[in-house]
Amino acid sequence: MRVIILGFGGRPGVAEEAQRLRPLIERYATVVACDLTGQMDLSKVEAEMVVVLGGDGSILRAAHQMGQRQLPVVGVNLGRLGFLADLSPAELPGVLENLSHTGLAGQVIEHLMFDCQVLREGRVLASCLGLNEVTVQTGPAFKMIELELYVDGELVTTYSCDGLILATPVGSTAHSLSAGGPILRKDLQAFVISPISPHTLTNRPVVDSAERTYELAVMRAEPGTAVVADGRVLTPVLPRDRVRVRKADVRFKMVAVPGHSYYRTLREKLGWGGRLHWGP
Repeated sequence: MRVIILGFGGRPGVAEEAQRLRPLIERYATVVACDLTGQMDLSKVEAEMVVVLGGDGSILRAAHQMGQRQLPVVGVNLGRLGFLADLSPAELPGVLENLSHTGLAGQVIEHLMFDCQVLREGRVLASCLGLNEVTVQTGPAFKMIELELYVDGELVTTYSCDGLILATPVGSTAHSLSAGGPILRKDLQAFVISPISPHTLTNRPVVDSAERTYELAVMRAEPGTAVVADGRVLTPVLPRDRVRVRKADVRFKMVAVPGHSYYRTLREKLGWGGRLHWGP
């Protein structure tokens, strides 16, 4: 099996761990590329799988770097939380050994990605492919903004808020969760729309099908208001700009690791202990 190693070398310990793990990886696979800068063009690198070292941020960078050619990913957690990168370095050799015998067939779970376009007077101002979420959020002087939400061209509601998050199931445990949004199982084909500090208490998160087209119309915004995709500023926006989000043609692919079920990950990462213990 041909493997690419990716990670963020600017994070302490990642470069050292990549150097330590590479000989272990090469026992079971051929390493055809290793990039810790996020700059390598992967479009012509022939490989079957990617090993990402770091945390969920590193996996987001890898998804962006792969672009329209998404390869199955094994995420090795060198960070803290790690919803996507939930494999420990000690577990990696065993996973690779198993894959060397069984192959990837039936071992890959595909996840929803999105295409985002920002339009100004009908012209595409900026666009991107993403995995977690699109957010329209206020900037200095941090006053409320006003956004209209359209689904398949139909007006849903108008939000007065600090921002609005449109997240995939993978992104539902990120910024959207912090804003009070629900958790969506990662293999669902749906989006969740979560307002940030809405001025109207009846505004609640909405979940709808990924087969629909979502548009956020900027009605009122202060200078500094921007569209942020997967934690990166895509472009500043002005009143009357529109943000259009659709299901992408490509899917993000994660290698399923035995013993790492979806609910086990939620239970461990979110501290769902199930029973409170009092005293020493």
